[in-house]
Amino acid sequence: MNRLAKSVLHGLLAIAAALAAAAPSLAQAQAWPSKAITIIVPFAPGGGSDFIGRFIAQRLSTALGQPVLVDNRPGAGSLLGVEIASKAKPDGYTLALIATSYTVLPSLYKMTFDPLNDITPIVQISQGPMLLVANPNIPAKTVKELIEYAKKKPGGLNFASAGQGSITHVAGELFAMQAGVKMTHVPYKGTGPALTDTISGTADIFFTSTATALQHVKAGKLRAIAVTTTKRLPALPDVPTIAESGLPNYEAVLWHGLVGPKGLPKDVVERINAEVAKALKLKETSDTLESDGVAPAGGTPAQFAAQLKRDVEDWGKVVKAAGITAQ
Repeated sequence: MNRLAKSVLHGLLAIAAALAAAAPSLAQAQAWPSKAITIIVPFAPGGGSDFIGRFIAQRLSTALGQPVLVDNRPGAGSLLGVEIASKAKPDGYTLALIATSYTVLPSLYKMTFDPLNDITPIVQISQGPMLLVANPNIPAKTVKELIEYAKKKPGGLNFASAGQGSITHVAGELFAMQAGVKMTHVPYKGTGPALTDTISGTADIFFTSTATALQHVKAGKLRAIAVTTTKRLPALPDVPTIAESGLPNYEAVLWHGLVGPKGLPKDVVERINAEVAKALKLKETSDTLESDGVAPAGGTPAQFAAQLKRDVEDWGKVVKAAGITAQ
């Protein structure tokens, strides 16, 4: 064999070896998912976020033909669980559920990862309003009356929250700033005790999820003053929005979405996005989510990324203006 032939043969052998080495990884990529997927839910079991995480996990498991497991990792306002997911191998087998509160945290905590650049936004799952509710003993029945009442008693009107820096806290601070009133913030360790004290009258008002408050509003234990989104709630069509009640720039939206680690393959992102989008279009999905006070969202990964960036900026301004600090 002459020198040229040997050179060609060596080249062909090198190419064959490279293709053989690449074959397993290519097969693995094409076969995704070939094993169980984990969705880290950075909240305790039993709450609204856990419900949505398990609901979407079940739908994805059916669509993808692999188990989709929920791993509850509460702590640090949801940072703990998302941090674990952000540092996982970007192979599509570890995802995380995030909620609106995630976009408040960068303004409060020194984070060990970049909240926007160290994750891969995949899809927004849900969106919905909070309800501004009051103890029935508070004389105000409208936003206008509530503002007048608060102005007569500077600092005398207290509002409960699910914790310092929670979305229920910053929603109340945003209201106070736009209304030009001073209210006293009373943080609780979770939605449950905050709701209980608002019903009992220990706290005056509470910005809380629809799912949490709706049954108590219908039972007359709480008075629904207004909705925090720009559209009224179908379940309470007579309750106006804060925006139409004199504060036209007010909006606070509760949402949930799926993210993965930075560098998640584009085809994996697109597959998950497409399967979630299909699930969200089903009537049974809409009915189930609406029973929890939210509606299906959907949209592209780019749209979800833009939502995250916008909320981090907007809530950061509220945190700074209100002087909110972590506790």
